[in-house]
Amino acid sequence: MADDLRKRLLRTRRVATPWGDDETRGITNTRLDELLDYWANGFDWAIHERRINDLPWVTVPAGGADLRLIHQRAADPDAPVVVLLHGWPDSVLRFERLLPLLTDLHVVVPALPGFPFAAPLDSRGLSANRIAELVAGALEALGYPRYILSGGDLGGTVAEILAADHPERVAALHLTNVAPLRALTADPATLPPEAAAYLAGTAQWFRTEGGYIHQQSTRPNTLAVALADSPAGLAAWKLDRWSDPGAFTPDDLLTWVTAYWSTGTIATSFSTYAEPVTLPARVETPTVLSVFPHDLKPEPRAYAEAFLNLHEYAEHHSGGHFAAWERPHAYAEDLRRALKLTT
Repeated sequence: MADDLRKRLLRTRRVATPWGDDETRGITNTRLDELLDYWANGFDWAIHERRINDLPWVTVPAGGADLRLIHQRAADPDAPVVVLLHGWPDSVLRFERLLPLLTDLHVVVPALPGFPFAAPLDSRGLSANRIAELVAGALEALGYPRYILSGGDLGGTVAEILAADHPERVAALHLTNVAPLRALTADPATLPPEAAAYLAGTAQWFRTEGGYIHQQSTRPNTLAVALADSPAGLAAWKLDRWSDPGAFTPDDLLTWVTAYWSTGTIATSFSTYAEPVTLPARVETPTVLSVFPHDLKPEPRAYAEAFLNLHEYAEHHSGGHFAAWERPHAYAEDLRRALKLTT
């Protein structure tokens, strides 16, 4: 695989466009060229792969399927249980820097079906609702009857669904965003003015920045061919302005991209965009919402309160879409606020 990847990178047909160094039109030629050159000639995937393989992986049965997950146990068998749920375009690696900060807790990090490191599973019908049931089944198999869910992006959507479907199991939520689909389905007339104004701003974001969502939702097969066959295409698609400047080194970025390439999961990661999802009208589980300024569409309090039983609204001055990686200590502090809601 490493040999094939390097050959493909060295044979990359570099693309010239009239907007090659205009970052408002996507990744710049300069940045992409630098990353591709390093990927082919300097990056050592084997080092990172060994580190990832050394995480405490287990595979558990979940609703007729298997779910592969990281299971970090605390010394205290009665410690609280925290479930960390990643999103797109990442993987369990979103939480790698968080794990050392949570050693006093039982921590479960599922590799969500269709994403890097997940157990093989038929991708048809992999909606967020089905994934929520698989996660619930895996936690039952681990012997955890009650737990806290933490995550964002797709992980936040899965958390909202699981909390609404199994309120007796989910003690609290810690989220970094409200389920994104709500911004496309909510009725502004039913919301307070600040929340309605947020919806208007979000609509503008979908027009100017959300093209990838439309493509992955409506023509995933077409896009998958380009990205699964071209490492340069995969890198360009996944590298965007979703985080604090400087939050990722070239090695960090390429580790996350290579995780998709080596597992061949870019196509199946589109499943939750293409499959319909049913969201609860409101989630009554006590919730802490962490808001990071460089995330895609940070929500105001009034908007979050329309859908969540919001107990705390924690605003931060730095951090973005991958806050657990970018600002792990701040993320851990907010997660522990959610823990306090259960006592």
